[in-house]
Amino acid sequence: MSTAREQPIFSTRAHVFQIDPATKRNWIPAGKHALTVSYFYDATRNVYRIISIGGAKAIINSTVTPNMTFTKTSQKFGQWADSRANTVYGLGFASEQHLTQFAEKFQEVKEAARLAREKSQDGGELTSPALGLASHQVPPSPLVSANGPGEEKLFRSQSADAPGPTERERLKKMLSEGSVGEVQWEAEFFALQDSNNKLAGALREANAAAAQWRQQLEAQRAEAERLRQRVAELEAQATAETAPVVEKEVPSQSLEQLEALVQTKDQEIQTLKNQTGGPRETPDATEREETQQKVQDLETRNAELEHQLRATERSLEEARAERERARAEVGRAAQLLDVRLFELSELREGLARLAEAAP
Repeated sequence: MSTAREQPIFSTRAHVFQIDPATKRNWIPAGKHALTVSYFYDATRNVYRIISIGGAKAIINSTVTPNMTFTKTSQKFGQWADSRANTVYGLGFASEQHLTQFAEKFQEVKEAARLAREKSQDGGELTSPALGLASHQVPPSPLVSANGPGEEKLFRSQSADAPGPTERERLKKMLSEGSVGEVQWEAEFFALQDSNNKLAGALREANAAAAQWRQQLEAQRAEAERLRQRVAELEAQATAETAPVVEKEVPSQSLEQLEALVQTKDQEIQTLKNQTGGPRETPDATEREETQQKVQDLETRNAELEHQLRATERSLEEARAERERARAEVGRAAQLLDVRLFELSELREGLARLAEAAP
């Protein structure tokens, strides 16, 4: 039984990417679906290659060298640089276990390639693929699958079923041609993922802002309620103070009467004085004394009325001043309440706009 020149030694499935040659930063997907990625061993040239075929073209045709390094950049994604192809390949796996298996196999193949190079430089010769891989537990046959028993039929050892010349030529042609397949949907996927992250961040910021606005709204409501209570208290106080003022205004309504009464009494006093000091034919001492006593009484009464009048006027002025102060206080409280209500209205409008803008 003849052995084929190349044999698959490991196979898995993953989404294949290549670095954008223009930016050297963005990934370009190689297809819409996961592709089969395999390690091949070339017994004739004693080299190892990573090969992935999409349709009729080779997406990956990378010869593993001892200088290569496979790097895990996330739980399901890994990459390596191929200086010969002047590119960087990336693989996205379905699970972290598949990524770990591929990375371990990469390390084994790289070590086998290093030993093969050393033996080649020392003049040694590997007689078979199995001999070159025996110390690294990477047997060339049968095929090892990283995706479970359902994938074991993807490749079979070529030592058991060697392809014919036509199949071999077609495989060589496929491996020699490297190109990138349809990639647009993967690019859109990454763009949408980036946009989703930005939207998620914006939503978190909007939620934080909304929580802050709600706190401010509650504070404004509490302040407005406090101002309402203050206005009610001031109105009640003004009402309570208005009642005594009204009572004080009742005597003030008789001010004119009091003044008229004082004037009348003054006239009577003057008349009595004139009568007392005027000539009389038969002066009576007793009547004169009575008249003088009456005049004194009237003067005393007049002084009392004047004092009462001044006291009433002072009380009236004080009541009017107190009422003006109460009115001014109520006016200031009403203005402050209007300002708070306006701020509350603006706060509600801001919350409404924020709710409409949130996705």
